[in-house]
Amino acid sequence: MPETTAGPSVRRRVSFGAVLDSFFFVLAGLASVWLAVLLATESLGLGWGLIWFAVLFWALLAYLVLPRLHRILTRLYVPDYFIGRTRTSDGLLGDPVNLALTGSADQVHAALAAAGWTRADDVTLASSWRIVTSTVRRRSYLRAPVSPLLLFDRIQDFAYQQEVENNPAKRHHVRFWRCPDGWMLPGGHRVDWLAAGTFDRAVGLSLFTLQVTHKIDEHTDVERDHIVASIRQAVPQTRVVVIRDFATGYHSRNGGGDTIQTDGDLPVIDLRGLVGPGESAAGAGDGRVPGEPGAVTEVTGLS
Repeated sequence: MPETTAGPSVRRRVSFGAVLDSFFFVLAGLASVWLAVLLATESLGLGWGLIWFAVLFWALLAYLVLPRLHRILTRLYVPDYFIGRTRTSDGLLGDPVNLALTGSADQVHAALAAAGWTRADDVTLASSWRIVTSTVRRRSYLRAPVSPLLLFDRIQDFAYQQEVENNPAKRHHVRFWRCPDGWMLPGGHRVDWLAAGTFDRAVGLSLFTLQVTHKIDEHTDVERDHIVASIRQAVPQTRVVVIRDFATGYHSRNGGGDTIQTDGDLPVIDLRGLVGPGESAAGAGDGRVPGEPGAVTEVTGLS
């Protein structure tokens, strides 16, 4: 019989450990839901004691059940590649990525410090407790931490903020992620950092998880432009290129359920002309988005 050859087939191999991990992941979610149901049904005849059980039920629902359900569901339907959005620790789509930068970490820190931005503390038990007490008592906390958001499967490298009216509930803030080596923006241009800037307008409950969180202003482009303007004013030699229609303009919601809208433009701030200690100004002939010092250049959509 003549020998026949079949074309190459690609099969996704799933390990036993991955299957077992997924099983217990889903089981834990179902157990959390069942625990919440039991707590609700058993507390109906407790009279005034129901208040305490209501608080306990809310905490269980907001910080265990709903986050677990979101993690299960978002594993199935949220893309695990760059789409211009961050993700929350629960897997929900977070704030839009609305800014890019080229330059070293020292140049980024120097530019933001010169522009009047304050680096936020890392999230710890101490800093979390301090922002709670500062918000309740309306006392200033210039280095108040920001909640973690994920990009490239990791939380932000650092964040900066500007407090408004000495109230930690209201602030400009922006998170930064270092891009992986060799990674390029859609369109083929290299940048060193991506950032997501939004304005916190108040403290409230998340629409999706019921957790206590900051509520952001929906006009994220205004915050994006504020960040760019503050850096350009403080560092005149900064180059700025605006990639028009980098993403489709849209209205959506972030991970806390807050309405957001953007025109889809992406400013790229080139800080390589900012000379810091032990550094020299770098040229632009490396395939990155070009621009004239001190000017704002526009290019059409590259996505």
